[in-house]
Amino acid sequence: MGSSKSGFNDDSASESYGGTAATESDTEADRDDECPPSLESSPYAEEEKVLAFHSLHIYEAKVKKIEYRLKEWRYYVHYLGWSKNWDEWVGVDRLMKYTDENLQKQRELNNKQDAEKTTKPSRAYYTKPKGSNVPRGKKRKNDSILKDKGALPLEKLVNIQIPPTLKKQLIDDCEFVTHLGKLVRLPRTPSVDDILKKYLDYRLKKDGIFLHQCRMADSVGEIMKGLRCYFDKALPVMLLYKSERQQYEETVADDVDPSTIYGAEHLLRLFVKLPELLVYANIEEETLRELQQKLNDFLKFLQKNQSLFFLSAYHVREEIETSTNNLVG
Repeated sequence: MGSSKSGFNDDSASESYGGTAATESDTEADRDDECPPSLESSPYAEEEKVLAFHSLHIYEAKVKKIEYRLKEWRYYVHYLGWSKNWDEWVGVDRLMKYTDENLQKQRELNNKQDAEKTTKPSRAYYTKPKGSNVPRGKKRKNDSILKDKGALPLEKLVNIQIPPTLKKQLIDDCEFVTHLGKLVRLPRTPSVDDILKKYLDYRLKKDGIFLHQCRMADSVGEIMKGLRCYFDKALPVMLLYKSERQQYEETVADDVDPSTIYGAEHLLRLFVKLPELLVYANIEEETLRELQQKLNDFLKFLQKNQSLFFLSAYHVREEIETSTNNLVG
C-alpha cells in the first residue's frame, strides 16, 4: 500500500505490497465446531466502513465478510483505495469504529509515523540502530558497507520482487516482534547457511549441472556467498528490531557468523534492505541484471519452501513469561 503503509514500494517489493493475508480456504480448518453466536452480536457488520490498523498506520477499510473462529470474531476487510491483494482477515483488536474521534486518532498517528520516516527506502520497516546500541567490535566490522550516505537515487535501486506470501510473512514477523513482544527462538534450523546451500543444490540439479563444472554453477555459488556476507554484516546493524538486540548479544559470539544462528525470518528482512546496499556495490549494469534475476529466483525458492523454512509461531521472551507467571502466582 505504498510507502506509508509498508515501506516496500520504495524498498525491495518494487511493484506493490500485495501480501494476501489469508484466503477463504485458509480459514476452513480453523473454524469452531460449536455453534457460533449470531451476527447481530458482532461489533462490526458486513459492508460497514471502519478504521483498520496496519503496520503502524490506520487506514479506512470496509468489512466484506465476518466469521466466528477460535472463539473470536474475525473480519475480512478491504482497504479503501488499495488493491484487493491487500484484503485480509483481522481480529477485532485491529479495527475501530468510523467516528470523528477515531478519525482524529488516525490523523495524529499517521502524521507521527510520517514525520519519523526518513527519505531512505525501507525505513518504514527497519530503522538502522544508533551507533551506541551496536556492539563496538561488530559495528566497526560492518561500518564500511553499511554507512549512511544520505538519500538514495531510486532509479538505481535493484528491482527485487518479493512474492505476496512472503510480504505477508514480513508483516506477521513485524507484528510478532514489535506488537506481541515475541522472538524467533535461536538457533534456527534450517539456518541461513543451510538455506543458501539448499538453494545452490536445487539450482544445480534443476539446471542439470554439477558443482564447479560451468560458469553457471560458479555464478550461483558466488551470489550465495555474497548473500551470506551481506547477511552477516547487515544483521547487527539494520536487520534487528530493538527488542531483539539483547537476544543477539547473548546468542552470537564474536567468532560466530549470524548466518549459522539465524534463519529464514531474518534472511527475508535482508531483501528489504538489499536494493539500497547494492547501490554502493559498484556493479556493472549487465551483471546487476543477472544478479537481480538470480535474487528473484531465490525468493521464489523461499516461497516454494515457506512452510519448511519459516516458523509459524514465535516464542514469548523469557522475562515476559516470568512476569506473567509471577502475576498469576
